[in-house]
Amino acid sequence: MLEELVRPVDVTAGSLTIRLAETEREILAAQNLRYNIFYNEMSARPTEEMRAAERDFDSFDPFCDHLLVFDNECGSGPDAVVGTYRVMRRAGAAARGQFYSIDEFDIGKLLDFPGEVLELGRSCISMDYRRGSTMQLLWRGIAQYVFAYDVKYMFGCASLEGTDPTDLKLPLSYLYHNHLADPEICPRALPERYVSMDLLPAQDLDPRQALRTLPPLIKGYLRLGGVIGDGAVVDEQFGTTDVCVIVETSNVTDKYYNHYRREAEGAADQVN
Repeated sequence: MLEELVRPVDVTAGSLTIRLAETEREILAAQNLRYNIFYNEMSARPTEEMRAAERDFDSFDPFCDHLLVFDNECGSGPDAVVGTYRVMRRAGAAARGQFYSIDEFDIGKLLDFPGEVLELGRSCISMDYRRGSTMQLLWRGIAQYVFAYDVKYMFGCASLEGTDPTDLKLPLSYLYHNHLADPEICPRALPERYVSMDLLPAQDLDPRQALRTLPPLIKGYLRLGGVIGDGAVVDEQFGTTDVCVIVETSNVTDKYYNHYRREAEGAADQVN
């Protein structure tokens, strides 16, 4: 859906720029990128419609905003899209009928919170751009979006590659013992899909080794003060095991995020 604000996200670093998709062609480019990464590089299984179109799409896309990373050396339109992140606020979820995560997790406690919430998902970066600077730019874009819409909580499904939880017992157990959300807000995997994350005793864990097994995206959430819901969910279509991550934006401790907050507020002061 198109934004009512004028470019609430607009950050350039080096040759890369992040902003929201502004045309249907740019959204299609994001879906093409998602298809190439999720289905060609990884082990996700596309529907016949997706395979024919070579795009990853679903019924949530029209109700979301799409953060896009552009390589300005490749142009400024769809051909320059090298990264994407799909985000949905309450208004989009109301129009669609639900948040995406509801099919895997009970997020009722989070939705009872009266402020704005933001669901994050479908994050991917083209192979040639998978470096720290690109991920930092994505977080800068998210930070601008958060402050533009006064988001209090960010949440979403984050994935570990593989569908056998026993193969993932080290990262799952580490997340459970060290980053479990407080009970008053903790999401829980749906009963019919619940997979225990408490697979190893806390005393048997090597935190450094466990951190090395976590995907960069999940480690990025943790650096922002992220916490994890109770229970994982196996997603056979995408070939992943998912956890639910929550970030309370008022309780972020990462120094870079605080820097982005000051930057965003300074830009707002200049506009006002």
